[in-house]
Amino acid sequence: MARRVYAKRYGQAVFAIALGTEELDKWQSDLGEIVRLLEDAELAAFLESPRVHLADKARLLSERLKEINPLAMNLVLLLVTRGRLGLLSEIAEEYQRLLNNYRGIEPAEVITAIPLDEEDERNLAKHLGAIVGKKVVLKSEVDPAVIGGFVARVGGKLLDGSVYGKLRALRKELAGARR
Repeated sequence: MARRVYAKRYGQAVFAIALGTEELDKWQSDLGEIVRLLEDAELAAFLESPRVHLADKARLLSERLKEINPLAMNLVLLLVTRGRLGLLSEIAEEYQRLLNNYRGIEPAEVITAIPLDEEDERNLAKHLGAIVGKKVVLKSEVDPAVIGGFVARVGGKLLDGSVYGKLRALRKELAGARR
């Protein structure tokens, strides 16, 4: 729980800095680059090791992250110093959530039985956008168990328009009628 609170605070602070400097896209890119770099387990272990001096960690990060904003580098060094480097991916997620909210974008996870073509994705995004009142960006997944239709999670809502969901509801209704 504390991890999430810390990540949220850092994410909000980073977003405030990015908004103030009008570098929203740059910060998004820099955070993504840092998260990708830290996916290297050996590098992450090196940076989290108390046996390695901060100067050595800073030198390595400077070599690997040449193109990032100096303030983003300061964030990484601050997290290294405080032993909170593991929060970086959560900080990036919180930043993305705040950025999406600022831009009026709502991410949606959609599960369908078959892959959607571009036109179907556009139409579904438009339909879901009308429901939540924001522009919707789809992340689609295929699961044959859905049978037909779709299941969408958008704006904290679960919309089940799948054949499987309707069959499950019908089964509950019929089971209730037997009593």
